[in-house]
Amino acid sequence: MISSGELKKGMAIELGGELYQVVDFQHIKLGRGSAQMSLKLRNMRDGHTIERAFQSTEKFNKAYVEYRPVQYLYNDRDLYHFMDTKSYDQMALSKSQLGDAVKYLKEQMSLELLMHNDEPIGVELPTAVDLKIIETPPGFRGDTAASGTKPAKVETGITVNVPLFVNANDTIKVDTRTGQYLERV
Repeated sequence: MISSGELKKGMAIELGGELYQVVDFQHIKLGRGSAQMSLKLRNMRDGHTIERAFQSTEKFNKAYVEYRPVQYLYNDRDLYHFMDTKSYDQMALSKSQLGDAVKYLKEQMSLELLMHNDEPIGVELPTAVDLKIIETPPGFRGDTAASGTKPAKVETGITVNVPLFVNANDTIKVDTRTGQYLERV
């Protein structure tokens, strides 16, 4: 059991028989009443988020999540297949379990699989991934007075705003937390 003061972003807790990850938290103290904690939680099994308020004296069950190194192999409709790099076991996760991670998955990519009680519940991406641009309009010198951006479609299918000097077939680094362009590789 952990107290509300020990909560951190990214921590996994069990609440009402469900497994949640703390996305954000805020300590609230109003007038004469007791202090409260406002939590934004993401269900680790199906990906939906909820916001709940708790008394600051409430205790939570900390969930123990195991991280296993895996390699992304391929997707088959709504199932995404991964291989444990140590035991070579293969497992599949649904699109809803992966959430926004599907936007950044490339074949042969190494990442961390989250396991809870020997059940795969999601993946943790690296903070940045290298993606190849497959389509972008040309950027012409003098298009803008200041630095400008243009949309670029990358190999995974998402569109990222990139500087005008980036061209098709260039490889760029994209932040997986925000989906923003970081640099040209």
